[in-house]
Amino acid sequence: MKETDRNRLLKRGVSEIIVEEEFLERLNTGKPLRLKMGFDPSAPDIHVGHAVGLRKLRQLQEIGHKVVLIVGDWTAQIGDPSGRSQTRPMLTKSEVMINAETYMKQFFKIIDEQKTETRFQSEWFGTFTIADVIKLTSRFTVAQFLAREDFAKRYRSNHPIAITELLYPLLQAYDSVAVKSDVEFGGTDQKFNLLVGRDLQEMMGDKPQQCFIMPLLPGTDGIQKMSKSLGNYIGISEPANDIYGKTMSLPDSMIIEYLENVTDIPEGELSDARVALKDNSGDPMELKKRLARELVQQFHGESEALRAQDYFERTVQRRELPQGTEDYKIYSITEASEKKLTKILVDTGLAVSTSDARRIIAQGGIELNGNKLPGEVIKLELNPGDVMRVGRRGFLKIVRDS
Repeated sequence: MKETDRNRLLKRGVSEIIVEEEFLERLNTGKPLRLKMGFDPSAPDIHVGHAVGLRKLRQLQEIGHKVVLIVGDWTAQIGDPSGRSQTRPMLTKSEVMINAETYMKQFFKIIDEQKTETRFQSEWFGTFTIADVIKLTSRFTVAQFLAREDFAKRYRSNHPIAITELLYPLLQAYDSVAVKSDVEFGGTDQKFNLLVGRDLQEMMGDKPQQCFIMPLLPGTDGIQKMSKSLGNYIGISEPANDIYGKTMSLPDSMIIEYLENVTDIPEGELSDARVALKDNSGDPMELKKRLARELVQQFHGESEALRAQDYFERTVQRRELPQGTEDYKIYSITEASEKKLTKILVDTGLAVSTSDARRIIAQGGIELNGNKLPGEVIKLELNPGDVMRVGRRGFLKIVRDS
């Protein structure tokens, strides 16, 4: 393996490898490694933040290794406590399976399905007895788990920690034993769980897995980690125009982090971009456009990336209205005349919640037929053919009842 390829594999988009020397020893044997990636289908959508780890898996697939995708149909009914300040609600079996189907369709947008082994936790936990659970839990102590940062914070602040949550890392760890994992992948918030898996394998006489710890990508707000619940995510299955537009809304300070972790632009270009932003010799807008094109191209292809850029330049930069009807949300005049503006925005998906709609309105983010509306507007007199611009990228057209 060339030095540049090795650095790309081990350093780019990676926070830490535990233990790097052991991983390299396994890599150098030439034996295909089993790369474990588990997911709890507690939400059905994959976003660009997830793509950091998935892209690394794909790189390893391309040099001959096998991905073992574990569908956490058991742990999803508990809810992963990693990074959480409160207990997650449990999901039903049917909710889990519906989410899993949607998740896997998106997973294989990045990962090569032909080089992937898909396993469900119920294969091994379905026959677990209470004796098996007691045997598993006896290998670790409560003190070990309370030393974990998120549990420790909740314990100190008297926030409840369910017994099921303490079981979660053990179940995830047993997955590594069940599938004979050589390497497990997870975000920095998963480090504790991955290390428990490594420990458990060793306790049970297996060779301990290596752990690839991936960085947590900040969301479009540039502050908190990307999450659909926070509304700061870029979904990989979203329309090309939405992926492009959301990427263009990133703070300039996030450009390099995204270029490094979720694109394949050469190291030389990445280094030049870093210098250009630092000494103000480059144009952040052009670098962001490059990033947006790269992301859209990954999930929709080159032609869609170019179309999305053209759409952004026309509708956002030049403030033109979209030309195609598919670019508008449609709302009937009868419905519109009966509802508050906040309700219309939420119904059409132009706001994620009533409070989000109020914020957009209060900030002067609504235009009706080219005229900005006052921030205190509650209800509008609307007519068929009226066009509403919501924020920089949302468009709504009022139509006659069909």
